[in-house]
Amino acid sequence: MPILEIDNLHKSYGGGATRSHVLGGINLNVEEGEFVAIVGFSGSGKTTLISAIAGLIQPDRGEIRCKGKKITRPDPERGVVFQNYSLMPWLSVYGNVALAVDTLFSQWTAEQRRAHTLKYIGMVGLSHAADRRPSELSGGMRQRVAVARALSMQPEILLLDEPLSALDALTRAKLQDELSEISQREKKTIILITNDVDEAILLADRIIPLDPGPNAVLGPEFRVTLPRPRLRSAMNNDQTYKRLRQDITAYLMQKGAARASLSENTVLLPNVTPLNLNAAPPKAALRAGEARSVRLDRFVDFADVSKTYPTPKGPLTVVEGFDLRMKKGEFVSLIGHSGCGKSTVLSMVAGLNDISGGGIILDGREVDGAGPDRGVVFQAPNLFPWLTARKNVALGVERVYPHASAAERRDIIEYYLGRVGLRDAMDKPVTAMSNGMKQRVGIARAFALSPKLLLLDEPFGMLDSLTRWELQEVLMEVWTRTQVTAICVTHDVDEAILLADRVVMMTNGPNARVGKIMQVDLPRPRTRKALLAHPDYYRYREELLDFLEEYEQGHKPKEKAA
Repeated sequence: MPILEIDNLHKSYGGGATRSHVLGGINLNVEEGEFVAIVGFSGSGKTTLISAIAGLIQPDRGEIRCKGKKITRPDPERGVVFQNYSLMPWLSVYGNVALAVDTLFSQWTAEQRRAHTLKYIGMVGLSHAADRRPSELSGGMRQRVAVARALSMQPEILLLDEPLSALDALTRAKLQDELSEISQREKKTIILITNDVDEAILLADRIIPLDPGPNAVLGPEFRVTLPRPRLRSAMNNDQTYKRLRQDITAYLMQKGAARASLSENTVLLPNVTPLNLNAAPPKAALRAGEARSVRLDRFVDFADVSKTYPTPKGPLTVVEGFDLRMKKGEFVSLIGHSGCGKSTVLSMVAGLNDISGGGIILDGREVDGAGPDRGVVFQAPNLFPWLTARKNVALGVERVYPHASAAERRDIIEYYLGRVGLRDAMDKPVTAMSNGMKQRVGIARAFALSPKLLLLDEPFGMLDSLTRWELQEVLMEVWTRTQVTAICVTHDVDEAILLADRVVMMTNGPNARVGKIMQVDLPRPRTRKALLAHPDYYRYREELLDFLEEYEQGHKPKEKAA
């Protein structure tokens, strides 16, 4: 008998005309000791499903059974780890885990409970931090506490609801490895909710998509037959992994395209020229560092750029000797581990952060402040929440095109909002938009300024993987039409390859600099589906993964002996 059985599960919220039908007939059996990953889009009902299995909500119809017994309420036999850590802020790491252990195993002696608590704190690598409070921990460490607390309850089934999605890429990879090791050591039945296909393949025995709602149902299952332990570098060269990844991605993209149903754009872009508000002659290109002539034969020229911050312990140089030349119309991805100075470089070329040394030349003029010739899209789109999408874009358009007619400015706004799939939501207030829709407005606003240089600072970092895929396609489609020179800061290897003509890899900070530059000779226009099928794609991917792994420990690699 399966340890978990779900029969015809339905769940809705609200009533009457506003009733929202979330799950529309879920059927699933999970065997004891099996690791199942359920992947799907944001809002498809994944958290509703995991909450029903945990007994936190009751279905409208259907039944969930654990070891043959109907689930009607929460029970320690089903441990849950959510995306939010839900730790007691006044308790230490030990206290947070011990709270669960003392409650569940009150019949044990104090020494037994203490040993049990310390065992699971050690299992997630937090023995050295047992006395720290949550406020003293990083996001990854807090999530480790949540995992230790859930495991310490010795559940029959461990339920993981996107537990790593809020973490940076390096921390997420480390915790994925720990979860893989724990799942094999503990032999737990695990159900993982995730939007990351690679995470699912790395961890699971079986991957099942949750098709988008309303009335979401489970799609076809994908068996993962890769041997354990699964190493990222080895999988990258495994044909079984490549086929599985391509099949799952293709299925999800097909479902995503059906869900999106973007309207055709019927607005034509008017032929008007933006006002050049940056016509002043440049200052001396180099304010510090070794004197040398500035090359103006590149559209963007980073010449020996550095950034130093004062600290109580003395000056801290975050970026040092950053050199890069870009041609007009080139797209460059900037990649590296968290804290390597990627965003610092972007903020300096945007004119939002002073340059400590060296200089940056854009189209023959030195960057010495912010200006509309550079469009910036941040991780959070920084929109005015009380305005509509149309009015948020209009603020920039009115400044850059003051000489255009009202009708021409309207057409510019509607053209770019239409291109990012918001033609039917132009007059929707930002407060009523999802994070993905808000980021579409940010992208439309940046392109509508007709900037000389487009700067993207992890623009999809706050979005789930599947929404990120959609917006990457949107970005590529609009960029193909404009051919604007662009720099994108990212920690996502696949995103870096998809977008760029060249990928610039940065060494770890402090004193970060360009470590390596990889030319991406893949045909354009690019799509994720075509990328996964291209014979050179995994070679590029391996080169980036090798570089990031070399710098993974947070220090510069040792020089190899000659």
